[in-house]
Amino acid sequence: MAYYFNANEMFEVAIRIEENGARFYRKAAGFQSDSSNRQMLEKLAVMEDHHQTVFKEMRKNLSEADKTATVFDPQNEASQYLSAMADAHGGEGSPAAADSLTGKESLTEIIDIAIGLEKESILFYIGLKDMIPPTYGQDKLDNIIAEERKHVVELSALRKKLSGGQQP
Repeated sequence: MAYYFNANEMFEVAIRIEENGARFYRKAAGFQSDSSNRQMLEKLAVMEDHHQTVFKEMRKNLSEADKTATVFDPQNEASQYLSAMADAHGGEGSPAAADSLTGKESLTEIIDIAIGLEKESILFYIGLKDMIPPTYGQDKLDNIIAEERKHVVELSALRKKLSGGQQP
């Protein structure tokens, strides 16, 4: 039996992923001895915080159909499952990403990791599109994907500046 979600639940996942992404940058910043690198990573954490705010605002604007439960769930198991999906998907919001940081990574390596994690998140969201029927707000997932693509572009520009020896 297939299990379907609605747009509201997907925004719940997206918000959790952004929280975990901010945790990644803050942990990486904590390892930095260079204050400008630390500030840059803190700025990236704030960007993740901003994404949370954007997704929360998008979530507020959903229609009732986009919030309609797709199954009877008196134990709120769907929410628990979604939280587990957000933590385990392996992309930007994976707690394992932050946990894997050792403090020996260069700023460039951290940005490279972040770009890879963002791309994995995009693939994760694309895969979830099949789990949201069009009548439950499937098109809203495109907004999440668009935001994540913007983040890849921003990180890639930062990476380019770092590799060119310019300060971002």
